[in-house]
Amino acid sequence: MAFATACKLQEPVTIADKLFLDLRRAILEGELPAGKKISEPELATAYGVSRGSLREAIGKLENCNLVTRKPNIGARIIGFSTSQLMEIYQIREAMEGMAARLAAENMAEDEVARLRRILERHKAEIDQHHNYSQQDVDLDFHFSIIQGSKNSRLIRMLCQDLYDLVRFYRFRLKASFNRSEQAFQEHNLIVAAIERRDGEMAETLMRHHIRASRDYACKMLDKVSPSEV
Repeated sequence: MAFATACKLQEPVTIADKLFLDLRRAILEGELPAGKKISEPELATAYGVSRGSLREAIGKLENCNLVTRKPNIGARIIGFSTSQLMEIYQIREAMEGMAARLAAENMAEDEVARLRRILERHKAEIDQHHNYSQQDVDLDFHFSIIQGSKNSRLIRMLCQDLYDLVRFYRFRLKASFNRSEQAFQEHNLIVAAIERRDGEMAETLMRHHIRASRDYACKMLDKVSPSEV
């Protein structure tokens, strides 16, 4: 389950839909820099679209929290904010802890088996590259648990409202630090708790996992200059 599948993004229907997906990818992958002011004439020309379609796409990006808009100033891609990153970790700790508990109670056996297969991918990538792709495998793991909670409102809040921001920050930090082996061990314990249908332990372990990631990010951010992120 890749990111788009996990969040169940609809296939683009209109020009604005396609433009939204193109701009979203460009923001998440750093092609459009953090904090950049959006020039409607420039983007309309670059993508060959009307200003109306562009404004509709920008509105969708604003709903995803990737663009901010101020009266008389215009739209701007969100900037990198350490305080916002920490807030995201705090929210994830609470909400994904809940998702892990619900997943232990509600995931079907084939869904739990799929979590094990994701861990096998983790291990294979670590053995081969001493790392794994946080943009794909790690998010895939977390999304699978979120989906497994079977709580549609929780899924919407995390997948649609928060995880574009998670990807935004991860892309900019991925070269700065790596804790793949430790994350794999933490994931393994979470899956074991879900397999035992121990919701309380699954929640505790997920909270610990995200808190450990937050603490490591804080430590490594102290070593990274603002220009590097």
